[in-house]
Amino acid sequence: MLRDWPVHAFSVLYVLCVTARQEISAWRPPVAGVVEVFHAHFTEHAYPMHVHDAWTLLIVDDGAVRYDLDRHQRGTPSDTVSLLPPQVPHNGSPATPRGFRKRVVYLDMTHLDESFIGPAVDGPDLIDPVLRGHVGHLHTALSNRGDEFEAESRLALIAERLRERLRPGPASGGAAPDHSIAQSLRDLLDERLIEGVPLDEAASLVHAHPAHLVRAFSGTFGIAPHQYVVSRRIDLARRLLLDGQPPREVATAAGFYDQSHLTRHFKRIVGTTPGRYTRATGSA
Repeated sequence: MLRDWPVHAFSVLYVLCVTARQEISAWRPPVAGVVEVFHAHFTEHAYPMHVHDAWTLLIVDDGAVRYDLDRHQRGTPSDTVSLLPPQVPHNGSPATPRGFRKRVVYLDMTHLDESFIGPAVDGPDLIDPVLRGHVGHLHTALSNRGDEFEAESRLALIAERLRERLRPGPASGGAAPDHSIAQSLRDLLDERLIEGVPLDEAASLVHAHPAHLVRAFSGTFGIAPHQYVVSRRIDLARRLLLDGQPPREVATAAGFYDQSHLTRHFKRIVGTTPGRYTRATGSA
């Protein structure tokens, strides 16, 4: 399915091919650290040996991939998260008769630097259900224009978990949330509710690592930063709708990317669409 996001606001490269043997989509979302998102279903295609200049974070939703990395044969069953390091040759081919369906996000060196390449070569396939769930949620956020803050938050936690898996350290012991940092972030999110604030900018302003910022906020308030922002915007949208403003104007005024972005979150939280909500309250 082709997305109609404007090219000037969202660098998009799409190759969509639907045959009996393959389905492919690719795009570059406006999320710091993400070079490309690539979704594919192959039944016969085999990748030759090649390299990338970015990290390849891969999950397989159906079937399996067999590949060689650093002269060792590897595999990616559906419960595995695979992290292939940059500049290390690898190939790939279907490991089952039905082929494979995969989702890939290519990451630059922002979240994982060169020091993690060696550990990733030694153990690229991570059996980690929690991590896999996080990566799946990341792809959902990356697929929805307007959910960049959620994608940034999820990516920060994913990168943190990858670093912990690749280079295990002493157990943290479940440190208590940093309430002062959490409060500072909430104040910033409230101040920038409409225009929003990228996670890396928020981390710089609050003087905290992005992953620590997300964890402190979630631990203190019981809700993730992106969920807090969306719920505050929905509350604002409800007030504007009750004032008689049409949904299209409300979407922009409440900080949503467009009306469809407002509708998706409004229905998820309120249980109905903005239009039906307006009619039910007699504001139409």
